[in-house]
Amino acid sequence: MPCLDEAGTVGACIDQVRLWATEAEVATEIVVADNGSSDGSTDVARARGATVVGVAERGYGSALLGGITAAHGRFVIMGDADGTYDFAHLSGFVEALRSGNQLVVGNRFAGGVQPGAMPVLNRYVGNPILSRLGRLFFRSPVYDFHCGLRGFDREAILALDLRTTGMEFASEMVVKATLGGMRITEVPTTLSRSPGDRRPHLRPWRDGWRHLSFLLLYSPRWLFLYPGLLLIGVGLALGLWLVPGPRTIAGITFDIQTMLFAGLAVILGFQLVLLALFSKVFAVSEGLLPPDPRLARWIRTARLEVGLIAGALITLLGVVGAIYAFTTWGVSAEFGELDPSKSMRVVIPSVAAVAVGVETMFGSFFLSLLLLRRR
Repeated sequence: MPCLDEAGTVGACIDQVRLWATEAEVATEIVVADNGSSDGSTDVARARGATVVGVAERGYGSALLGGITAAHGRFVIMGDADGTYDFAHLSGFVEALRSGNQLVVGNRFAGGVQPGAMPVLNRYVGNPILSRLGRLFFRSPVYDFHCGLRGFDREAILALDLRTTGMEFASEMVVKATLGGMRITEVPTTLSRSPGDRRPHLRPWRDGWRHLSFLLLYSPRWLFLYPGLLLIGVGLALGLWLVPGPRTIAGITFDIQTMLFAGLAVILGFQLVLLALFSKVFAVSEGLLPPDPRLARWIRTARLEVGLIAGALITLLGVVGAIYAFTTWGVSAEFGELDPSKSMRVVIPSVAAVAVGVETMFGSFFLSLLLLRRR
């Protein structure tokens, strides 16, 4: 149990666990991971026979990781010490773990949320949206990403090398377990309102943003790759559509100004695709994400020399276009005044090609730097 100033509830939580363990005949160790309580929580926990572990680094994730590391059991069930989770019905978690699952997450929406136990914004907007994004980004089977009551195989979870220290620890556990191919399931659980007038540690907007940013940072595809490919596709389609001349739809004329933004979209989109590649390679090399066989095969094929040649060819294409535009300027206008609606149809694609080509060459060098073997 992570604990921060829970003197009013931690004792009842410990008693509830002991009663369940006795009735279920499960050998149980109760570890209270104290994160700097100043209200006597640790005295209450020790008086109830719990093992108290002091965790100096502040944060929900830090407290949980400290408690998990200190635990001795094969299986660990974690749950907040604020009296909101039902410790009297943990047998479903134990049975799911004994049947071979490595992570068992409580589902409060399947088990029931008591009135006032969860803020309306969290219940109907924040949690459903973030859980849906987690399933979309990582193909996770979990429908309640942020339930604080969950059980797991201790060694399997420690092997994930969880690193976040705050509330996003819950998301990191599910994401890494999913990416690592662990067996995951959910069991219904209930969420009750915390007894008394205790002020919750959760900060909906701040913690919601931290969960969302974590999901995005751990999914370079959705953060960089898909938006980049969309920009490239839209930019190329618009640019090619406008190459022959202006287009009019519903009385609105699209000309070189639109073409300029199309070129910008291609350049920005290509930069995002490169960022997706760099982020994935860095995350895999640092152990933040599991190895990706498809990425490894692609990297073996796309060596530095391949990137340099491809970038040089794209740059050359842009230079040829620029030379053509310059020659046309001299022949048709004798280097005088030009008609932008004609000349820019060559200049804009040429500039975009040079930018993408140069980015490809220098991006290839940076990718090689990321792939350098090091101790």
